[in-house]
Amino acid sequence: MAKRKKKIPLSTSQLELFADRPVEMDRNFHLGGKSFYFFDFDDNVATLATTIIIFHKKTGQELQLSSAAFAGHHREIGITGLYQDYFIDFNDEKGSFRNFRDQKYSLKDKKQRFIEDVEEALSKKDFNWKAPSWNCFFHAAHNQRPVSVITARGHEPETIKKGIDLLVQDGHLTKSPNYLSIYPVSNPEVRDHLSGGQEAASIADLKRGAIRESVEMAIEKYGYSDHHRFGMSDDDPHNVELITEEMKSLKQDYPQMSFFVIQTFSDSFTKTEVLQHRTRDIITQKESIADQMHLFL
Repeated sequence: MAKRKKKIPLSTSQLELFADRPVEMDRNFHLGGKSFYFFDFDDNVATLATTIIIFHKKTGQELQLSSAAFAGHHREIGITGLYQDYFIDFNDEKGSFRNFRDQKYSLKDKKQRFIEDVEEALSKKDFNWKAPSWNCFFHAAHNQRPVSVITARGHEPETIKKGIDLLVQDGHLTKSPNYLSIYPVSNPEVRDHLSGGQEAASIADLKRGAIRESVEMAIEKYGYSDHHRFGMSDDDPHNVELITEEMKSLKQDYPQMSFFVIQTFSDSFTKTEVLQHRTRDIITQKESIADQMHLFL
């Protein structure tokens, strides 16, 4: 069994600061509304070392890409540009995304890749792995706002939970999130459910379906209120486009509720409110600030 790398622990003062942080009431609590937080995980909440593998068309040689590099070039792979001589293999066990799937290990103590990558991240300093929406994720977990994790990964939902539990155990989160839903949209069962069996459905399409289901789940679990607020943060531009389209559709169905889309970048973000017939910039990229206070719903 591989030894876990020695982690750099949080200081006592940091832990005390987290422990003493007061719980904040939801801004619309007095009106009967709740704020619901939907998060993409990779490069949005946390930056993990998980790689995507692409294959050379002629030799079959593997090339590993970071999730950020893949997000920036995936539409060009096999067609043009830097990776035109490579292709994506969609086989879950041996293909390009095998590190983003749970594997059937025969060894009882063998850990799933997501768990290993979270452990590796925790061995580094905070700023090396906490991504742009981290503070918002912490805020939602600490204040027990309903949280949905909507990720392109294909692990089992329980594996995602176990990985996030490590963040609690190491003191980076004060509490486990109050999960509304977990959608690893590339998980075969989740993908089949969201796509209706359509194999051509893209990650963005699947996330769009997960957002709608999560909103409907929120209403079913917590009841309807005109004062509910929903926000989704993601770092992938194409995902953000379709997330915005789904929020527009939801706004038509629930015109009194509020919907927000947050696109995160390496050191900034944009926050947009989706109205019935248009969108409205709340915070532009230039105006965004490092402490992310305006990300909170």
